[in-house]
Amino acid sequence: MSKLLYIESSPRKSRSKSIKVAKAFVDQYQASHPEDEVVTIDLWQKTLPEFDGYTIDARYQVMNGPAHDADQAAAWKSVVDVIEEFKSADKYLFSLPMWNFGIPYKLKHYIDVIAQPGQTFSFSPDTGYSGLVTGKPVTVVYARGGAYGSDQAKGMDFQTSYMQMLLGFIGFTEIQSVVVEPTMAAADDLVKIEAAAVEKAQQLATTF
Repeated sequence: MSKLLYIESSPRKSRSKSIKVAKAFVDQYQASHPEDEVVTIDLWQKTLPEFDGYTIDARYQVMNGPAHDADQAAAWKSVVDVIEEFKSADKYLFSLPMWNFGIPYKLKHYIDVIAQPGQTFSFSPDTGYSGLVTGKPVTVVYARGGAYGSDQAKGMDFQTSYMQMLLGFIGFTEIQSVVVEPTMAAADDLVKIEAAAVEKAQQLATTF
């Protein structure tokens, strides 16, 4: 039995296009993999540790070598708990809208917590950075109001480029994407756009 971790980052819920397509993925995945477990993290409901005070001090202690004191150790445990929850999965699904050409701040906070040295990546002076979350597939559902497929608009898309870079940095090599765009299209066109995205998500989920 495998565990699929679904990380949801839109606050719009029933009005969210990224969630709608991701839910279609999850439904198809459960139908195709009835023995597997699906765990959802709603980033608008999850409490994440802040990187201030003892927590940021603890991070630099990890990077620089000295051991944590008691307060730093307690603060760092709150970070490691989130990371261990993330790393416990065998497969991953993210859903996210585009905000200001990038990703929602709740998702950025989550990434800032899980992207830690010795946990999801390592560094060697000889070989550089190496991702530690390896051998696991991930699918990302993106939604955005505009269309960013043209050469002119691609330079404004920091949503997919950031996620692709970050996921690759921490070790993912099997990265699949479903893009819902433009969600600000006319109603008739949007129905077709959503249907195409749902169909692709279902196809990916079947063999995920």
